[in-house]
Amino acid sequence: MNVQEYAVNAGDIFVLPEAVIKVKQLIDDDATSMDDIAEVINYDPAIMSQVLKISNSALYKFPHTITTVTKSIQVIGTRSIYDLVLAYGVANAFKDIDPETIDTEKFWEQAVSCALICKYLAEEINLKEPEKLFVCGLLHNIGELVLVQLNPEVAKKCASISSENTPLMLQKKYLSFSYADISSELLKIWGIPNDISQIVSKIHVNEHSAQSEEEKIIQLAYLLALNNVNGEFYSSHANVTEEMYESLGVDIENINDALDFSNLQLMSVLALFSPSSFTIF
Repeated sequence: MNVQEYAVNAGDIFVLPEAVIKVKQLIDDDATSMDDIAEVINYDPAIMSQVLKISNSALYKFPHTITTVTKSIQVIGTRSIYDLVLAYGVANAFKDIDPETIDTEKFWEQAVSCALICKYLAEEINLKEPEKLFVCGLLHNIGELVLVQLNPEVAKKCASISSENTPLMLQKKYLSFSYADISSELLKIWGIPNDISQIVSKIHVNEHSAQSEEEKIIQLAYLLALNNVNGEFYSSHANVTEEMYESLGVDIENINDALDFSNLQLMSVLALFSPSSFTIF
């Protein structure tokens, strides 16, 4: 199968919660109020609970407890709420993936680590909508979960990384394209905003020249997260060049701070987004 065929098949198997789709429709409607969005979220107990958990988590550190979805929207913003609902919805869509084919715990560790580094760097350079970069980081590799479902033997081969064989090298060897290519196409099929799928599609620095700060951030965060979670194979700054972070106006100290932030927040954020931790309503 090619990229499009994998994505189309995955779109038939993995379904986003209805609330994710409805919130997107409401945000696209200029006549929508915060109460309209809150009403849709409140109708889905799992998503409502998740929005409140995230709003009160270390990701935001608000001084007072947020007890309603409407208040969450007020303090975080409608687009940011959608991004967080989307992140939860996509993770939830893959909750039944076979954990025996690949190490799914490590998969989500790397996804969350990438998301946290993206958010940290976006905030460090005062980029608008850091949650969008968080979502891009979290979802960049869902193509791997598609392979686990549709072609588990190839997924196993692509998971056999080493110091000599990076994930991208193995994906190109066995598929001729990357997991990020599948991820981007699936996000398009789901009707996810194009800016998210576009950023995801440009994640590999040796395949794409970054044209925006968002693309530079995700390329950098991908490598840092890959190295961080696979320390037995890669040093913390492996394949990261000075030009990658200096072009963002940050230095190596900022990079190390981003890694520290990711490591500090990893377990608590995993509890919010890893499917294994979801509460079933």
